[in-house]
Amino acid sequence: MRSIPIKISLNKSIKYSALKVVIGFIILGCASTKKMKQNTDLLDSYQNVTQEHVQKGNIATDYGFDNYVNIRQQTELASAVLYNTNDSLTQSLTGTEEKKFVSEAILAKEFTNSKIIDIKSPVADKIVENYLNSENKEPNGHCLSVSKGRFEQAYKEVHGHSFYQDLPDSMASKFYTPKQVFNILYASASDTTEGWCSLPEKYRGKGNAGAITYAGMGTLVDSSGIWNGQLRPGALMQVWYFNEDYEKVVEGANVKKLDPYGHSFIFISYVCNEKNEIIGLKIADQGFQSYRTIIPRDYEVWWAANLII
Repeated sequence: MRSIPIKISLNKSIKYSALKVVIGFIILGCASTKKMKQNTDLLDSYQNVTQEHVQKGNIATDYGFDNYVNIRQQTELASAVLYNTNDSLTQSLTGTEEKKFVSEAILAKEFTNSKIIDIKSPVADKIVENYLNSENKEPNGHCLSVSKGRFEQAYKEVHGHSFYQDLPDSMASKFYTPKQVFNILYASASDTTEGWCSLPEKYRGKGNAGAITYAGMGTLVDSSGIWNGQLRPGALMQVWYFNEDYEKVVEGANVKKLDPYGHSFIFISYVCNEKNEIIGLKIADQGFQSYRTIIPRDYEVWWAANLII
């Protein structure tokens, strides 16, 4: 008689554990359209990602729209598609209050650093301006498409044409046109073919930062520079959860057998403590993490490009 409730309890426990795994995959996907709750514990979230990475090892994964191999086959990343979604920041702030809050952060004392104000970029200014004025700051979709869409829109508004027209011919390789090289580097569309390995190693795996720097449109900033206050609002960023994944991508990896947790977004402002020490970043992405402050332990690899156009 007692064996029946025990089996039922075990069955429920197994189903509950399976449900938690499924929820974990949904939350962690870069292209997930489900917003994370604001009361999510940051440390637990990072530990869960680490545990999942260890458990999955090199098991092939179907990334769907996040499939970097498919992105490689596209000649141009799609521009951001806007949906009618609520901005998570406006759950506690009105639109006017939010704009004032972020504007003050950008003009805060940490941005008087000469290394930052000496970098002139109308496009970077336009990216931030468009973001602050946007009624939909969390459009969902793919992080690559959203960050690239914001860059492309700002460039066109400032210069009157697509940035593709200004890519240097020297970017072309034996296998790709300048436009294809830019898109492949932007998406970190790593693979084991000769084409990927023919691209400059110093720009591979650095996503938007690598592509923009190689195009002569920005200056590369590494992790040390990022956390020492060298970023300018409007800088584009590429990060990786795990350094080992980043290294494999740079070398040339079959991403179907890898498990790269990378993310692409726009830097908006630094967040400082009462001692004026940098403790985090405010960013603009598709809504995956822009609702909260990003901190150093979130990722192992950080790259950015301050725009100079």
